[in-house]
Amino acid sequence: MENTVKVLLPLPLADAYDYRVPAEMHLVPGQFVVVPLGKRELVGVVWGAGTGEVPQAKLRDVIGVLPALPMADATRRFVDWVSAYTLMPPGAVLRMAMSAPSALEAPKTELVYRAAEQPDDVALKLTAARRRVLDQLKDGPAMPAAELAHLAGVGTSVVKTMASVGLLETVERVVRRSFPQPDGMRDGPTLSPAQKIAADRLVEKVKAHAFSAMLLDGVPGAGKTEVYFEAIAAALSSGRQVLVLLPEIALTAQWLRRFEDRFGAPPAPWHSGLTSLERRETWRAIAEGRVGVVVGARSALFLPFANLGLIVVDEEHDGSFKQDEGVVYNARDMAVVRARLASAPIVLASATPSLESIVNVRTGRYGEVHLPGRHGGHQLATLSAVDMRRDPPARGRWLSPPVVEAMKSTLAAGEQTLLFLNRRGYAPITLCRACGHGLECPQCSAWLVEHRFRRSLVCHHCGHTEPPAHSCKHCGAVDQFVACGPGVERLAEEAQELFPEARLELFTSDSLMSRDDAEAAVDRMINGEIDILIGTQMAAKGHHFPNLTLVAVIDADLGLNGGDLRAAERTFQLLYQVAGRAGREGRPGRALIQTHNPDHAVMQALVSGDRDRFVEVELADRELAGMPPYGRLASLIVSGPDPAAVDNVCAALARRAPHRDGITVLGPSTAPLALLRGRHRRRFLLKTSRDVAVQPILHAWLEQIGLPGSVRLQVDVDPYSFL
Repeated sequence: MENTVKVLLPLPLADAYDYRVPAEMHLVPGQFVVVPLGKRELVGVVWGAGTGEVPQAKLRDVIGVLPALPMADATRRFVDWVSAYTLMPPGAVLRMAMSAPSALEAPKTELVYRAAEQPDDVALKLTAARRRVLDQLKDGPAMPAAELAHLAGVGTSVVKTMASVGLLETVERVVRRSFPQPDGMRDGPTLSPAQKIAADRLVEKVKAHAFSAMLLDGVPGAGKTEVYFEAIAAALSSGRQVLVLLPEIALTAQWLRRFEDRFGAPPAPWHSGLTSLERRETWRAIAEGRVGVVVGARSALFLPFANLGLIVVDEEHDGSFKQDEGVVYNARDMAVVRARLASAPIVLASATPSLESIVNVRTGRYGEVHLPGRHGGHQLATLSAVDMRRDPPARGRWLSPPVVEAMKSTLAAGEQTLLFLNRRGYAPITLCRACGHGLECPQCSAWLVEHRFRRSLVCHHCGHTEPPAHSCKHCGAVDQFVACGPGVERLAEEAQELFPEARLELFTSDSLMSRDDAEAAVDRMINGEIDILIGTQMAAKGHHFPNLTLVAVIDADLGLNGGDLRAAERTFQLLYQVAGRAGREGRPGRALIQTHNPDHAVMQALVSGDRDRFVEVELADRELAGMPPYGRLASLIVSGPDPAAVDNVCAALARRAPHRDGITVLGPSTAPLALLRGRHRRRFLLKTSRDVAVQPILHAWLEQIGLPGSVRLQVDVDPYSFL
């Protein structure tokens, strides 16, 4: 590395580039450097010694070195691993690991003042104001002029004059934001015997300072959070850092409060809502080891941990851990890789573990701790199916008579109800009565969803918004549009008509636009200021509402449609989780599930409470079909503004598709979302047995294809979405 180095740039380039190292410069792997690329100067990372493939005369010099700490070896190996697994250029992955570019620059400095050495007789010449300044500095640290003047009750001119006459000394120091330090030695709550056994096993793994993966499986309300808090305490006590991944912004409000109560200080958050300054200070503090615990969304996985000692993935089954754009990856699976590269344990927590994790436990790849009952001996909510064929709602209504009666008795008892419908807006489809034409997004193969409270029509795929229509573009009829089907806003309208005295609130991503909004809504629910909460999946998991005793699922069959591989699994997980919100504080809870198909395996499993039987049936079906977790899938999406160009690429891919034992290629076919953001989409699905590595097959297949500039090809290894 004395002469040339490879520098990886945060760009979607195929590989790192060689650069010459100036004689006066010494570089080590991981250092952040400034290098030329064309007419630009970019920041990259030294990835290793130069390849020697480019003659010295053609190499360009490294321009400079940034003062940031070098990227750790484990982080660089993680970038390479994610790149190889997802078939994305390593520079595209590196960009996620350099998510706060300003943190790489030299930190700002400030001038602070401290008391100078003074002759014995100087005290006789001090004014009262100067004495107060020196008193503030007697036992405390050096301070900026404004802060010192404020504490001493003087003007800043007094401080600066004292420095000019030698009473104070000036020192330049780096400005660093201080982060509260959670205390791993702080006593936690008393655990139940089952919790104590589970916590001790996790603590044992943390103290081993080695990689292990443990599934923490427990029913809703079992106290899983308090159990893995003990593992976090053990990691903090040993001086190591902790990463906790949460799937939803709405989950963090109560979680953060519980964390601070347990450890005496909040963790450092990492999510898209941080300002650029907050991102810079947090990123730098994590790299320097000044942050003990980070809680964040999936992007937190790429932060520069100095000494990672534990990863926790809460609600590990949640689909929002999968990123479907840019670098396509599943944060849960990549978190396991990150833990292995850091020689750290990982805890995967869920009341409804993914089938992949269950199979990993059975094959010995993961360990398991199980909490079969609720903490404190509280009973799980009783689940009942409401057969909508026998108990249909009144015409134009969506709440069945059994649900309405249950809501009446719940309100009369002074308790709370959650109406759950995983459909945003007022109505999913708006049709013209005269001709039957539906309002569609101009850029997507999707209906525009009416949001009546916002007076707009919205596409939930591309974000296109337009005002409500009054005349039909298809037939010209005026004021003939009718809303078809329920959304949460329509449900709120019906509930308000039925219970005009009740206090209602929506709990959706449309009504709660920020973390603060979500936290305030959770507080209102806990404080009893809401009688009926109407929510989407944001309300389904993680929340603890002491007075919530009734959950009603309005359209339980919604997630079973569409032919998705994981439709049954996802529906079971979601409905089981939302039912688990009821009866968490000793009061009996109940959940009513409105369904047109009460004999479906998912509904039967929910009503019987036999999760294990459902899992066995679902796994048997997957194994018979050779589908994950017993097989491997990779999805190829070809898209472009010109459908003919897209079809030409698909034809070339089909001609060169791999054909051998154990490999099946399905497609090309039109994707369910055939048009998305103005781009026409076609889909291939590669299916192999579990023991076949799909990446080499995909490499060999795709390198034979040239893409026109307007056509994109996205590879999704282990797809979760089939749209």
